[in-house]
Amino acid sequence: MSEIRKRIRAFRKVFLDTAPIIYFVEKHPDYGAAVDAVFELIDEGRISAVVSPVTLAECLVHPVKYGLTDLYEGFQRIISNGRNTFFSSIDEHIAEEAARLRAVHGITLVDALQVATALTNGCDGFVTNDIRLKKVSDIEVIVIKELKALP
Repeated sequence: MSEIRKRIRAFRKVFLDTAPIIYFVEKHPDYGAAVDAVFELIDEGRISAVVSPVTLAECLVHPVKYGLTDLYEGFQRIISNGRNTFFSSIDEHIAEEAARLRAVHGITLVDALQVATALTNGCDGFVTNDIRLKKVSDIEVIVIKELKALP
């Protein structure tokens, strides 16, 4: 078993930020293998995933702008209907948690909403490629660049 799979298997539920989903759907040349390992574990049911409307909106910008219907549908399928994946709404409780996260960690509102969604849904890992989120101590942040460096 690869080191990436071992590292991710330590979690029971992860939040998928925007970048890992884009890398997976678009088969990113540098990060594809790392995110493939994450999505394999999700697909196998060894871990579950949570995504948010923020992730969906961010992923759909490029396909909408350029009329890329297949890419649009690929993102929709993974985010809204992915196997072992829960699409979470953003409610009042998540908004309040996002405000706390912004106040404590000084992160952007979008990032705070993403992390708050993860925490509120019981995620124990947050998969992203934004190294700035490592300063959030409320959840373990897994940065794709760091996973890529594993054997």
